[in-house]
Amino acid sequence: MTSKMKRVLFTLALCVVASTSFAQKKTVNEAQSIAKGSNPNFEEARGLIKGALENAETKDDPKTWYVAGYVEDQQFSAERMKQVLGQQPNEPVMYKALMNILPYFVKSYELDQLPDAKGKVKPKYTKDIKGVLSANHVYYINAGAYYFDNRDYQTAYDCFEQYIEISNLPMFKGEKVAERDSNYMTVQFYAAVAATQLNNSDLAIAALERAKNMDYRGNDIYQYLAYEYEQKKDTVMLEQTLKEGLTKYPEENYFLLSLINNYIYSNRNAEAIEYLKTAIASDPNNAQLYDVMGRVYESGLKEMDNAEQYFKKALEIDPNFSDALSNLGRVYYNQGVNKLGEANMINDAKLYQEESEKAKEYFRQAMPYFQKVREVKPDDRDAMIALRSIYYNLNMNAEFEAIEAEMNNAE
Repeated sequence: MTSKMKRVLFTLALCVVASTSFAQKKTVNEAQSIAKGSNPNFEEARGLIKGALENAETKDDPKTWYVAGYVEDQQFSAERMKQVLGQQPNEPVMYKALMNILPYFVKSYELDQLPDAKGKVKPKYTKDIKGVLSANHVYYINAGAYYFDNRDYQTAYDCFEQYIEISNLPMFKGEKVAERDSNYMTVQFYAAVAATQLNNSDLAIAALERAKNMDYRGNDIYQYLAYEYEQKKDTVMLEQTLKEGLTKYPEENYFLLSLINNYIYSNRNAEAIEYLKTAIASDPNNAQLYDVMGRVYESGLKEMDNAEQYFKKALEIDPNFSDALSNLGRVYYNQGVNKLGEANMINDAKLYQEESEKAKEYFRQAMPYFQKVREVKPDDRDAMIALRSIYYNLNMNAEFEAIEAEMNNAE
């Protein structure tokens, strides 16, 4: 082969490469033209641009990615225009297109910032990208709300996250889109709430930890966060979250009572009592606090006299407080059971009779409290069981038979 023939073949090869490259760029232009036409075929446009996104000649061209996002924006805008005209848009189509825009535009923006052959950065699509994302920004909230209402929490979360991502894009630094306004705070909250519905504690905790720094429904955020740490059995972070919540929202009983319960369940009764004393000092007419204090003394410290005093104080404030009624009744009832057990170990008839009578006196003290529980909560099974035992031990045969029949009928 002569050198002249080699040059001819080489020239032909270059022409083929140039032709292929030109064809792919033409495809990009065609996709854009189809999408912005008076009768657009978005699926056809997507098909064309998909090939260009994968082709070596066009996949690194910012225009390719820009047009991919442009196609999605055109479909979103077409559906949104129906809303403007009072027509019903196809919301799944509209919001899916909206969510498809951002990944394409982010890639296009990145490529658009690269220097050209002369080392200069001359963005061609950045202005349009910013214009579209800025105009559409608020609609990501609508999209998230739509999916949230339809209980598609994953997609709702993704929509809210795209809103946040746009706000955080460097291209918007110092501009209105990046403002931490009420919309931004609201979206952080609902992104976190959506995350709690996804059975992914790590994702939920990350979203909630982020949202707790916003001045929006912090009380709710801290309660969600405490629940997630509890589900994860992270007792260290649970306690820290409850303490933070209590500091920020001292009027919210949830944090104090949860913290106290946490101390009770971990047998840290001294800490529980200290927090309860503080709580009672600030809310002395809260019957629930006295009831909880009574339970700490009863179950944690086994100090029945102190438990009795606090349960009685709760009932002074609220005579129909069923929990305190049951708890005080149980204090007397359990002492009666214990005393009866001791009596049964005695061989001396006289001593047995004396101790047995002491047990009965405890049962007599317990009885009116369980009867009162039944007035307040007629179907309380625990109260019925306690009364059946009390009636039996006090030889109250008629009452025993009546409650026995009632319990059997309820089964």
